[in-house]
Parts: sequence; C-alpha cells; structure tokens
Amino acid sequence: MKTTESYWQKGKVKAGLDYMDSAFNKLPSPTLEDRFRYYGFHFVYYQKTVSQFERSLAYTDSMIAVNNKITNAKVHAHNIADYSFARGDAFFELKQYTEAYESYYQGYATGKDRSYLNFDALGDYTYRMGMIMYKKGHYPLALNYFKDSYRYFKNSGDGFVVFYRRQELLDNFGICFRRMNQPDSALVYFNKALTLIDKNGYKYPDRKLHLESAKGVVYGNMADIYIRKKNYAQAAALLKKSIAINLNPGYDNRDAQLSEIKLGQIYLDVNEKDSLVNLLSNLRSQLDTVKNDDAEADYNRLLGNYYEQKGDLRKALTHIQQYNILKDSIAQRVSSLMQTDVNQQLANYEKQHEIETLSNDNKLQVIYLYVSVFLAVMAVIIIFLVFRNWKRSKRDVETVNLLNKQINEQNHVLEKAFNELNTSSQEKDRILRTVAHDLRNPIGGIASLTTMMAQDEYTDEQKELINLLRETSFNSLELINEILEATNMNSVALNLEQIEINSLVNNSVELLRFKAAEKGQTILLEPLNRQQELYISREKIWRVISNLISNAIKFSPTGGEINVKVAEVNGKIIIAVQDHGIGIPDKMKDEVFNMFTSAQRPGTSGEKSFGLGLSICKQIMDKHHGKIWFESNANIGTTFFISLPIISRSVPTDLPKQVSEPVS
Repeated sequence: MKTTESYWQKGKVKAGLDYMDSAFNKLPSPTLEDRFRYYGFHFVYYQKTVSQFERSLAYTDSMIAVNNKITNAKVHAHNIADYSFARGDAFFELKQYTEAYESYYQGYATGKDRSYLNFDALGDYTYRMGMIMYKKGHYPLALNYFKDSYRYFKNSGDGFVVFYRRQELLDNFGICFRRMNQPDSALVYFNKALTLIDKNGYKYPDRKLHLESAKGVVYGNMADIYIRKKNYAQAAALLKKSIAINLNPGYDNRDAQLSEIKLGQIYLDVNEKDSLVNLLSNLRSQLDTVKNDDAEADYNRLLGNYYEQKGDLRKALTHIQQYNILKDSIAQRVSSLMQTDVNQQLANYEKQHEIETLSNDNKLQVIYLYVSVFLAVMAVIIIFLVFRNWKRSKRDVETVNLLNKQINEQNHVLEKAFNELNTSSQEKDRILRTVAHDLRNPIGGIASLTTMMAQDEYTDEQKELINLLRETSFNSLELINEILEATNMNSVALNLEQIEINSLVNNSVELLRFKAAEKGQTILLEPLNRQQELYISREKIWRVISNLISNAIKFSPTGGEINVKVAEVNGKIIIAVQDHGIGIPDKMKDEVFNMFTSAQRPGTSGEKSFGLGLSICKQIMDKHHGKIWFESNANIGTTFFISLPIISRSVPTDLPKQVSEPVS
C-alpha cells in the first residue's frame, strides 16, 4: 500500500490502484486491518478521482463488514469514525443529506467517546460542519467550525494529510472573512497558509504536486480581495500564477478554470478584448475535457457580455440564455441542501443517542436487580442459620424467646409499614413509567405522521391545524422523556469515572451552538485555566450543564449572549451559566427545583417548558454531593451555578478537497 501511495503522490491514481489490486490478490493471508485499508483506498478513488459516488458508497459497506470482525476495541472505534465520515461524504455527494448528517454524527459520537477519545475524528467532523455551513451561506458559523477543526488538528503530528488540512483550514478562514467583507483579515490568513506551506513543504518532497496545487488555490482566492479593491494588476498577476500551476496534468484543473473565469472578467472590465477572446478559446477546449458546471455557466456569461459590447446582440442573447439555464440548474441542485435543517437533525440524533444510552443503563439495572436478589437470598440463609443456632442454645431460652417475640411483633409492624410505603412509592413510579412508556409510541407515531402530512398540499387553515398537532406531539414526547428520567433517577447507580471538566463543558457548549444559532445567539465559554479531572458521572453532569445552557437559550432574547464559565473556588469546581433574558420573578424562585412545579414559563420564542429539568438537575447534584443554585433579577437575567467537589480516585487516507471561490 506504500507503493500505491507513492503512485498517488505522483498523480498516477489509476496506476496505483491497479498495482494495489494485483499485489493484494497475491497476499497469502491479509489481516482485517489490511482489508479495511484496501477498501478505503477504493473508496477514495471512486469518491475523489472518478466521482462514482454510488460505487464509493458500496465500498463503505465493505469497510463496515470488515470492521465488525475486528476485536481490538481501539482500532474498531477509530475505524468506525473513518467509515462514518466516508459514508457521509458519499451520501452528501448523492444529495441524501439526512443520511449524510446521520453518518457524520455517528463519526462524531465515536470520536468523543470517553473510552477512545479521537481528536482527529472531532476535527474531521467540525471541518465537514464548517463546509456545510459555508455552502449554506452561514459564514460566521462556518468560521467557528473551521477554527475548532484547526484546534483539533493543530497537535495531530506531522503527517502530510494533517499538515495539508491545516493549511487548507487557514485558507478557509480567509474565504470566510472575505465573505464577511473583512478583506484585511482574509489576506492575513491567506498569507499564513502560504507561509505554512513554504516553511514546512520541504518535509514532504514527494508531495510537490499537492503542495503546489494548494498554493495555486490560495493565489486564486487572494485575487478576489484585489478584484474587490479594483487593483486589477495585482489580481491578474495572482490569477496567472494560480492558472500556471493548476492547469498542469494531475493538478486542480477545475480550480484553474475558475481562476480563468476571474481573469476573463478582469479583461472584460479593463476592455482587453483580444486577451479575453484568447482566454475564452483556451477555456472552451479545457471545459470539453474537464467538466465544470460553474465555469461553464460563467464562460457563457463572459462570452455574452463580450458580444453585447461588440453589438452582436443575437449571439449575446444566445450565450446569456445558456448562462441562465446553467445557473438555474446549479441553483436547483443546491436547493435541497439549503432546505435541510442540519442543526435540527443533529439535535435529533443527539436525543436518539441519549435514548440508546438510557436503554443500556436499563440493562445494567436488570443485572443489578439480579445481584440484589441473590444477596437478599444469601441474607435470608444467613438469618436462618443464625436463628437455628439460637434455638439450639439452652441458656436463657425463655427470656430470649420472650424478647424475640416482642422484637418480631415490632419488626412485623415496622415491616408492614415499610412495605406499604415502599409499595406505594413503587406503584406510583410504575404507573408513571407505564403511562409514559405506553403514550410515547402512539404520540411518536402522531408526530411522525403529522410531519409527513405537513409536507403535502393543504389549505392554510388545514396546515395550521396540522402544524399545531405536530408541535403538540413533539412537546408531549419531550414531557414523556422528562417523566421517565425523573422516575428512574433514584434507581440508577452513578457510573463514576475520572473526567476532564473543561472538555466536558466544551462538548456541551459545542453541541448547543446549533440551537443557539437558530435564535441568533452567541455562547461564550471561559474554561478553567488548567486541566482538572473530577470523579463524576460524565453522562449525568453533562445533562446538568446542557440543561442549564438550553434553559439560557430558551429564556434569552434573539441575538442575545450566553456566558459559560468554569472556575475553582475553595477546593471546588464552580460552573456558571449566565443569560441576559427574562429572569425569574421572586414569587417563583422557591419553586424552580420542585418536580411538576407550577413555575414553568414559555421561552422567548414560545418554547415549551415542563418544569422537570431543574428538578432532575437537583437530584443529580445531590447524588454527586454537589450543589446547584441561582441568582436572578426579573427582566435582567439569570445565572445558575453548580459546584462539584474536587475528588480524585487512588487516520483517513484521502486528501481533502480545497475550497475554490466560484465566480458569479
């Protein structure tokens, strides 16, 4: 496989794949890891080189089948992240965005697993989320994702793939700043990308093709800044450098075509007609060989504008019409992406993941129940043996019998009272769990059915009723889940482990940035200035933090700011979540931690509130020997605090595609 990589580094992708097929078939007994990489190489070829996405998707199925046989837990987990991202990329190109987002989330969930934390997987996930947000036009959010990805990859070693991704992310910073109309910041990061390549490129002498191609992409992106400043000479010089690099065989020819479109626009603007005609003639022959829909559309636009200036309106109209047809086709292809709500879908996957986790916890509860029964039987046996020995004793038999009779009578009364109390409590929890469980499936069916119905054609009044029923169904499901959590809390044993608190809080914040972005809100995190591990339940404390942040989002106005801070005070870790929302009235402050409290209120955008979340948080903190409290002023904001005691116990093979800015 090293020989195959050598072929690929020289741009001989098909030759490298043919060599690998031949060599692999001669291996007497390839390992499972060999087979996994073998299918991975085929995925890269069909996905990145020949764009046969259906076939590349089939190879991810083979990767999954092989990985299911791998027994090494760490290797197995890392492979899940690799094939999940590969599978997501194939689905994305096939415009099956729901399946793509689900695969991306699976890779992310595996990467953040506490047993096998995989920063490369987290970097791959945030990189893809940044690309999606960029394509959807959410440039500030895309920039934040790219920065997170860069942070994950910054300390991932000196491998070429990671190095290549780092320079690409710097370039992505630049194009985001350009889109946000911050040209000076954009130039800073474009130059940083070039500097990174120039200072470290010597480490990869066999990767000259990829490094030069990357520099060509950056030159083309830098030219956009100078075009906007009307410094056409500087822009043209950069575009010519970019074209000279990426028009070479095996380089990024599509990027070169986009740079030629930009250069052609400059020629048109400065009235260099002969240069424009020569450029468009060369571009025509290139487009006949390398298909590029964006460049094809703009080729017709430039040619139409050229003929219009010459006064040949018939030819001008022909090319402008062709331009409009191609642009409409491109817009139609991306419309399905623009219509997807990636934030909502990822939130749904997170809830599903929580439900699966709860299901696993229930299985553990059954095991604990069996152990408890066994211990109870052993206790009964021991009591019986003690009682038998006591009966054999002849000393003070009458006194002991009398005392034993009195004790038994008292025990009987106490046991009866205890059993009645315990039965009443269990019956209450059982009824609540049964009702909640039995209601969840039909209400879930109603929610799914109304979601599908909302997509059909109805009158405005019917649509309003359907959407009201759909919203009510989802709110009911949320209430049911809260009830199940509340009734199971006391019976669930904490799964305590050493957890780094900054990482836990950061994960909670990152997962809720989507939800905050829907209301135009910003979450600012101030972590502890050093790493600190706590002996806690990751899942439960994560739920507390996420619940407090979710409440801050719910009760803050659109465009508001939420502050999350981690600090150490008097040997305890304090986590504070501050909002600037509607606050808590004085008459409700004594009720906010009560189960089924009457203090619940709708959010600033009408979000439902059931009043169970903070009650569950209080139970979790009590089981951790911690505290939860708040400070609030009506219409000013609220800050929730939790304190925890400080107690301790004695890579993908494909090269990423760099973004090029199409000319519109």
